Amino acid sequence: MKFSGISDEAGQPIEIQIKAHKELGWEYMELRNVDKENLTMMSDEKFEYVYRKVQESGLKVSCFASCIANWATKISGDFKKDYEELKRAIPRMKRFDTKYIRVMSWPNDPDNPYEEEKWAEEVIRRMKELTKMAEDGGIIIVHENCSGWGGLSAENMVKLVKEVNSPNFKLLYDIGNVLHYNKGTDPWDFYMKVKPYIEYVHVKDFDKEGKATFPGEGEAKVKDILLDLKKSGYDGFVSIEPHIASVVHEGKVGDPEVTYNTYIKYGEKLMSLLNL
Repeated sequence: MKFSGISDEAGQPIEIQIKAHKELGWEYMELRNVDKENLTMMSDEKFEYVYRKVQESGLKVSCFASCIANWATKISGDFKKDYEELKRAIPRMKRFDTKYIRVMSWPNDPDNPYEEEKWAEEVIRRMKELTKMAEDGGIIIVHENCSGWGGLSAENMVKLVKEVNSPNFKLLYDIGNVLHYNKGTDPWDFYMKVKPYIEYVHVKDFDKEGKATFPGEGEAKVKDILLDLKKSGYDGFVSIEPHIASVVHEGKVGDPEVTYNTYIKYGEKLMSLLNL
């Protein structure tokens, strides 16, 4: 297993994100936001600054955590925005020699909801189009069990990966999201259904009240799942997203020192779960 983390949960400046991963002794970081701007959306000038800092640090980028089809979009929205974001992201990924980009699958429109069959058809259509671009660009889309049709259930996740049917479309399994988005579902059952298709892993954990905890201290069966993956020979990325001191994608950014120290503690606890 290779450790990484959505580094903006350590802090917003790229220098702080780099420092955290260096302190943890990790080779990789998963890039999302820098100074509240997503890596795929920021200006070329800003991107060049971020790229230079990461290169100078000697760190590598495991994944781009994009905005494509995420919680802030909806299935009735303009698909061109997502298409253009992936088009812009691919050359930036090439600069970092990064092959993974995280996506979701378009939440339904709360004001004018699609029937589920129509919602599924449109998600699959769009994802096939994005995956064709990924194939041409030589990168891999990893779909997270989060906001959108694909995150509604393990069955939807599996159906989506089978329908898209491409080596350039895989699943990103977020362990804690099962408790958050699939209430009433046993995390182990969900994991076993998607296990054959897992390409990348996010680590979050929550208690019974839905409060984020350190890994292994909640109800998501983080330790059991990670140890099973390890036993099964999984050698991909395991990337932390604490959601404790800061929940960056929701605009909740905590005290910088507390945020940083929480991130370090989270990473250390993850390694201790795996006896590393």
